[in-house]
Amino acid sequence: MHIEIISDDKDDIEFKIDNPTVAELMRVYLNEHGAKFAAWRREHPSKPVIMKIQASSVKKAVSDAAESVRKELAELESFAKK
Repeated sequence: MHIEIISDDKDDIEFKIDNPTVAELMRVYLNEHGAKFAAWRREHPSKPVIMKIQASSVKKAVSDAAESVRKELAELESFAKK
């Protein structure tokens, strides 16, 4: 997965990401777990997704959302192994 940062401020980040599935997953978790704003857009299907996140601490918000995703995927994996 390739990520290219477009702009990075204290509480606002915008970046390109080549995986719309990951962008959508993170958007949902970020909006559920305290981000002020999380959305993505794509100008054309052949172009990468541009994601924008606003939070009081963007790095913490992304880290918390990723950890929540990891936990739920571990539960799914455990269920699938039964």
